[in-house]
This record gives sequence, structure tokens and C-alpha cells, in this order.
Amino acid sequence: MTPQAIFGISVLLASIVWGLVAIQHVWPALRGRGRADALRPVLLLHSFRFIGLVFLVPGVVSPDLPLAFARPAAYGDFATSILALLSLATLGSAVGIALAWAFNVVGTLDLLYAFVQGNRTGLGEAPGLQGAAYFVPTLVVPLLLVTHALASVSYLVDS
Repeated sequence: MTPQAIFGISVLLASIVWGLVAIQHVWPALRGRGRADALRPVLLLHSFRFIGLVFLVPGVVSPDLPLAFARPAAYGDFATSILALLSLATLGSAVGIALAWAFNVVGTLDLLYAFVQGNRTGLGEAPGLQGAAYFVPTLVVPLLLVTHALASVSYLVDS
């Protein structure tokens, strides 16, 4: 099996598993909460997105990792982390809810843009260029996308 196929299968299966975890365990626990309480665990998880800065660390990733992928992925994750933290700090207010919306939009677009850039730069054909950061797109990104969906649904919960 090619590295590209293994990468694709890993992303697909992680997405399915995280979706099942969310549907069976996370959403039932969140749906009875008010908006701020439902968003809090999602925002806490995304506060760790500063880890995306690893795409800029030589030795963790290959020096041949395309910068057209690495820079936007790293700084988009970092910006999302900051928005999640600011949202948490102000969540009980209208500013906090607005920041949570901004977090969700910026964070989702960041992940989708990284996917597009990864394909555009040929990263999917050589996933080993990600080095130790390989587990970010294969394990963590599917979780982040699922929790962005949960955050979107949480906005529908009564405050």
C-alpha cells in the first residue's frame, strides 16, 4: 500500500471514528446545556491548536515540507487557538459569543485551507514530509473538524 493511500485511509477512518464518538457520547452530553456551557469544552480543546506551530519546526517536519502549506497551517492554528482562549475568557457576554463565532469560522476555514494547500502542494503524495507532525492531519484534524461541527450546532442551543 502506498504512503498516500495509508494517509488517506487514516484521515477517513479517524473522521468516521471521531464522528461516532461525537454522535454517541459528546453531543448527548452537550445538548442539554446552555450555549456557553456547550461551547466551553469545544473551545478548551481548540485552545491547544497552538500545536500546529510544529509545522514550522525543522527536525520535527522535513525541511522539504512546502512552506505554502506549513506557514498558513501553523499560523491559522495559532490564530484559532488565540480566538478560542479569548472566547473562553469572555464567553458569558455578547463579545464572547461573537468571538466564539469568529473562532468557529476562522478555525474551520483554516482546516479547509490547509487541506486545499496540502493537495495543491502535493503533500498528499508525500505525507512523510510532515515527519512527527503526521499525526496532526491524520488524527487531530478530523477531531477538530467534528468539534467545529459540534460548535456550529451548539449555537442553536438556547442560551
